[in-house]
Amino acid sequence: MPSIESEHVSIEVEGTRADVVITRPEKRNSLTGAAVRDLTEAVRAVEADDDVRAATLRGEGHVFCAGFDLEMMAGNDVREHDALHRDFRELLDTIDAMTTPTVAAVQGAGIAGGFELTLPCDFRVLGADAKYGVIEVDLGIFPHQGSTQRLPRLVGLAKAKELVLTGEFVDPAEADRINLVTEVVPGDKVDDRARELADDLTEKAPRGVENALRAFSHTFDVPLDEGLDYEHALAMEVYGTDDRREGFEAQLEGREPEFSGR
Repeated sequence: MPSIESEHVSIEVEGTRADVVITRPEKRNSLTGAAVRDLTEAVRAVEADDDVRAATLRGEGHVFCAGFDLEMMAGNDVREHDALHRDFRELLDTIDAMTTPTVAAVQGAGIAGGFELTLPCDFRVLGADAKYGVIEVDLGIFPHQGSTQRLPRLVGLAKAKELVLTGEFVDPAEADRINLVTEVVPGDKVDDRARELADDLTEKAPRGVENALRAFSHTFDVPLDEGLDYEHALAMEVYGTDDRREGFEAQLEGREPEFSGR
């Protein structure tokens, strides 16, 4: 994987797992325009690397991401806000379109833009003591990078309205109950659990995982019959792979499969 030269983001690779890390712990990993662009470059590098089978997204230190840097935001005019949020939209859309499964590790805080950064990830591991939610209505704006669009698809329209319009943090136990997150773990175990989950995903057949994610991308965008046709076509692609044969043989022989990605 090509390294990225950035003071805001690093990529750490262990085996077939990549960890994309926001590296602004002194600022609670808050986002700037440069950090957003560096994150986009990083996730694209992960997606382009055929050797990477799963990825985590986390923050350096004890906080995932406290949203956008408020000092920067306060000084921006409307034109600058527009450019910044178009870049952030590009980042979120890039994560959403990935066929490499992603696990967000939310320890300490995932607030405002930090909360919305987790929504396109495939899995979200939340710390039991984390502050998690959108607070923009208390800042004179509203969350507009997925909280009115991606969030209702995760928790339903009524619950999404409650979270957005009250501006209150969602209790981690409640986040688990409404299926907003994959699981809740002690705060000091978040990164380890996210890596463990990503490592589990790396052991699955890569083409099967990739095509499943491609199929999921059509879930809400096309009529059911069209989605089922797309799902079927993607499945038939997988049936022609070496990994499908390996998976069937391993099951019949009572052993663990060794998938090659072919």
